[in-house]
Amino acid sequence: MRYQISGKQIDIGEALQIHVKNELGAIVQKYAERPTDATIIFSKAAHEFICEATVHLSTGLTASAKAHATEIYAAFDSCGEKMEKQLRRYKRRLKDHHRERAEPVELSGGSSYILAGDEGDIESEPDTLTPVIVAEMETKIPSLTVGEAVMQMELAGAPVLVFRNEKNNVNVVYRRDDGNVGWIEPE
Repeated sequence: MRYQISGKQIDIGEALQIHVKNELGAIVQKYAERPTDATIIFSKAAHEFICEATVHLSTGLTASAKAHATEIYAAFDSCGEKMEKQLRRYKRRLKDHHRERAEPVELSGGSSYILAGDEGDIESEPDTLTPVIVAEMETKIPSLTVGEAVMQMELAGAPVLVFRNEKNNVNVVYRRDDGNVGWIEPE
């Protein structure tokens, strides 16, 4: 598994990197058979350290966790516990999907845009109806079943996930306000 361990505005020592590789490697190997890469980012906000970890699995799923504590090792350990809990919760489902799927998830390209928020008065009329694009990024759209898409959305902690189904149609699953999951499938 490839590791990318970095710090935002803080220096990450060799001992912490070894600790992260050993602990996260043990957690991921216990619950996922073939992880591909992991990204761990440490940062500091006021008196607390923040650890964000994202692990990409060969099944196409992405698990992520975030934790904070007053010490950097404690922040990572708490993040690792969250990751382990998440993977343990989905272990059976991950194995079931792995058996059904003979090949890794196919990804197709797409564009992702961040639009500027409305800073003016609500009652004022905008000069143009064209939104201001703040950032443009490339993103990957996975080919998944609806069950896999829901699991991926929950693992990533995302409110919405866009994916392609077996018919190669673009679908959307999202977390509703009532706690249920919504599914949009075009005809």
